[in-house]
Amino acid sequence: MLTLNLFNNTNILLRKENEERSPLPPAKLDLSPNALTPMLEKTSTFQKAIEAVEALDPEAQAILVDIIQKRLKQQRRDDLLKEIAQAESDYAQGNVRRGSVADLMAELDE
Repeated sequence: MLTLNLFNNTNILLRKENEERSPLPPAKLDLSPNALTPMLEKTSTFQKAIEAVEALDPEAQAILVDIIQKRLKQQRRDDLLKEIAQAESDYAQGNVRRGSVADLMAELDE
């Protein structure tokens, strides 16, 4: 049996069920003041941004939301263009194989 794992909506990992999986490394949580300061600064910055938005009138908040949504869409387009360029480069260099699902399954069984 095969397991299909999706990572970051773009990378796919196919793994046979009986294939050994490497254990995850133990989680390390650093609670020292030096480690917490950047996290607190980010929270503080985020909180300041929220407070600044709340200080705007509702119409200005709606305009701001619209601007942010458009910027996020453009950022996603830019990311997709980079992914397409990488895929085209991989294809041009011959780093891509073509085949049917049956071909892929047969290769995985090897």
